[in-house]
Amino acid sequence: MAGTELVGEFEDSGYREPPQLVCRPDGQLVRLPALLYQVVKALDGARPARNRPGPEPVMAHVADELSREMGRKFTTEHVAFLIDEKLAPLGVTTHSDGSPPPPTPKSDPYLAFRFRLAVLPERATWFLSGLFAWLFRPPLVFLAARAFLAGEVWLWTTQNTAAALQAVFFSPASVLLVVFLAVASCAFHELGHGAACRYGGVRPGAMGCGIYLVWPAFYTDITNSYRLGRAGRVRADLGGVYFNALFVLGLLALYTATGFQPLLVAVLSVHLEIIQQLLPTLRFDGYYIVADLVGIPDLFKYIGPILKRVFLRRPLDDRLRALKRWPQIVVAVWVLFLVPVLVLQLGMVLINLPQLLVADRQRIGLLIDNAGTSGNHLLGTVAACLQILLLTLPIAGLTLALARPVRALVRLAFRRGAKNPPTRRCDHGSR
Repeated sequence: MAGTELVGEFEDSGYREPPQLVCRPDGQLVRLPALLYQVVKALDGARPARNRPGPEPVMAHVADELSREMGRKFTTEHVAFLIDEKLAPLGVTTHSDGSPPPPTPKSDPYLAFRFRLAVLPERATWFLSGLFAWLFRPPLVFLAARAFLAGEVWLWTTQNTAAALQAVFFSPASVLLVVFLAVASCAFHELGHGAACRYGGVRPGAMGCGIYLVWPAFYTDITNSYRLGRAGRVRADLGGVYFNALFVLGLLALYTATGFQPLLVAVLSVHLEIIQQLLPTLRFDGYYIVADLVGIPDLFKYIGPILKRVFLRRPLDDRLRALKRWPQIVVAVWVLFLVPVLVLQLGMVLINLPQLLVADRQRIGLLIDNAGTSGNHLLGTVAACLQILLLTLPIAGLTLALARPVRALVRLAFRRGAKNPPTRRCDHGSR
């Protein structure tokens, strides 16, 4: 199909048989087994035959090429079946008769980023990434890491962060400045991902914003990092946190020059962002670092097979058999770490939820009462609204995070009820 690009082998993958990558016309990368990749490759090489009328010359050419590459006989019927039943539904090729493929359904991975809105097109991302790609040169990364560690030691041993926090909370203008700097740090974080891609030699996609669970967030499309080896993919994953560290160094430099306390609080907010991004539980950078280290793009789909294998002693799932030995171990450790952590976090939140709701209600009431007591009524109101929004978002996020598993349990219960309808009860001795 026009626009389809053959990328090649998925380097350093965790699969026993490394999948082959094909880029669809919409820019999405699709992993294919060797057989299907050879079909796409043969179709790409059959362009001269397409100038002849009818699909038979193309099918015959593909069948001959496939037989030669795979070492066994393939007929045109085999090729038509693979195209119509396997490749066309993925949006990689047209049907064997030349008709366009059906619309490709969008995947719905668990806890995925949703409601994306591209703000900067790919061309703008490429330009901006090029301005900062030089920061990934190894000597500069080494110097930046040492400077960041030195700044951390200085910050936590000499500065009174608690006093800075208290001073900022009672100043609406300072609150707004800290929020602005936190947003700027998030945007710079995403630019780091794009710059890491460009340094590795691949093109970053669009940058924009969207909703993760219920939190507003920025994103950069770095799908093309799958064209890189393991080191390049991990560099792209760490690029955002690396740029956060550079942002911290800039804030610390301004703070030492001015002594302006909101800058110190902004540094603390960037620290929280770094910690959050490095968590391997949700789909933050830490999760993608683990996934790219083992060469498995989606770890969440292995939760069920791992739990069945470990706790129910079920045989290895086909998905697990497809993995190499050491990625199986890493994924199993990740799952056995993830599930208790999520259950513990969820349990603690549910236990403390009544107290949390009461505390949030009191805090919101206090913010509303004090909104007009500052020197600037407008700034006080805006700052209060932002703080109220930040207080309510975690509760909304918890609700949405629980909605999907609860909905799945309800559907499972209804399916089982339909398969096993209750028998009619008969009470003996009564009419």
